[in-house]
Amino acid sequence: MNTYSITAYSDQIQRIKKKLVEAKDADKNYVVFGADQHKYLLSNPATVEKMSEIEHKYSIELPDCYKSFVLHVGNGGIGWQNSSAGPFFGIYPLGENMNELIDVDTEKYLKNNCVIHPKMTDEFWESLSHKINGDETRSDEEYDQERGHLWAGILPLGSQGCSYLHGIVLNGPYKGRVVNLDIDGQKPTFAFEGNFLDWYERWLDEVISGGLIGDGSGWFGYQMGGAEEELLAMFTSSTDVLEKGDCLNGLLNKKKLKDQTLNDIERLIEANPAYKNKLIQILCKSDYELAKPHLTELLKTDLLAVFQFIYWYAKDRASEWLSVMEAHAFRIEDGETFRFFTYLLKETKTGYGNLIVPFASHPIADIRVQSFYTLGQLKNKKDYIEIFIEGLKDQSNQVIHSSLQALAGLKDKRLLPFYKDLAEKFPIEKDYILANLNHRLAEYGLTNKTILDQPANTTIRQIKHFFGGRD
Repeated sequence: MNTYSITAYSDQIQRIKKKLVEAKDADKNYVVFGADQHKYLLSNPATVEKMSEIEHKYSIELPDCYKSFVLHVGNGGIGWQNSSAGPFFGIYPLGENMNELIDVDTEKYLKNNCVIHPKMTDEFWESLSHKINGDETRSDEEYDQERGHLWAGILPLGSQGCSYLHGIVLNGPYKGRVVNLDIDGQKPTFAFEGNFLDWYERWLDEVISGGLIGDGSGWFGYQMGGAEEELLAMFTSSTDVLEKGDCLNGLLNKKKLKDQTLNDIERLIEANPAYKNKLIQILCKSDYELAKPHLTELLKTDLLAVFQFIYWYAKDRASEWLSVMEAHAFRIEDGETFRFFTYLLKETKTGYGNLIVPFASHPIADIRVQSFYTLGQLKNKKDYIEIFIEGLKDQSNQVIHSSLQALAGLKDKRLLPFYKDLAEKFPIEKDYILANLNHRLAEYGLTNKTILDQPANTTIRQIKHFFGGRD
């Protein structure tokens, strides 16, 4: 153990100890994600002997920033798997869960060079991970080896829930950096701070300031931190495309921005066309009225962005955009834009069926699927029975499935001949059509078997007679 790990971070260690008390006081009800587990508590620090034992066993040298924390702040606690206070579900005790990323031959791979880095491209990540994410031909032994290579040199630090966790890089130029990981194979996201202690202190600062408390608090550590003035200044001065984008994402992650910051952002919109959408999004999140004229202008070039921003940040104002949506509906050419179009229509709390009907025969199947789903949300969906019948006759199984689900609770004898056609067409389950068909038939006291007992040339009048005139 060198003396650097003991002395270099002493001032920061003292700040962290003080801020832990302040954080607990700021979040008395444990609203911050994971706080109800760890309760801002830490057990006694680890011993130098324990630290040396771990380093010797795995042939690694732990980063000094991490050593300082475990030796002088605390080691473990009462949280998930005995984690101490920290982001998400906290920080694992020293030496525990070290095989969470690499569960076979951990000692062999943990000491190896870390192969991931902060600015790696999607293509680079795919080249590293494809053998564990998409190669079904590899053996279990090959799979374990690939995981060992992929996650080499990363010590698991704590859980974020589900398949997500945070780890610390053990070697190379990014030693001491925290990285957010997904065991199921999504591309890792490095925290922006230079080392573990900076990352941990930022978490405490955001708890104390209220940034991680309540709605709109975001997901800690995945976006750039810092004061809004600093982020905006960095955006305007930087020439690095990725850094500029990170600055704006950091601003977007803030719960609320100051009026001066918003005014500055508004002035930047026209001068930064490459970042226009993101700047308008930031405005819309914090001040809808300030953003509204820019949203109107953005309609000319990006319908999807406008629908998304209004739905995400101002859905209670959706009715103001009803005439606009009606005027621009003809421009919708993809499933994602149409999906948000329908989300907004629903928020208007109006009878919007007439705007959806034209899309029920759209050439793109995904749009037809969403059309029938949306029509199925209407209280007056019986008025569109003939449209639903077309959905039951569609060539796409996904559209048929959506139509059947949308017809829940709508009992109309005109549907029965088409239900019978489906029972004949799908004698066995495919794409969940048979299961949903039986849900609909149950409303008539029928099944996919009993409906076939009716004459082949059954007409609506004959069906009505078959049911004794019942609805």
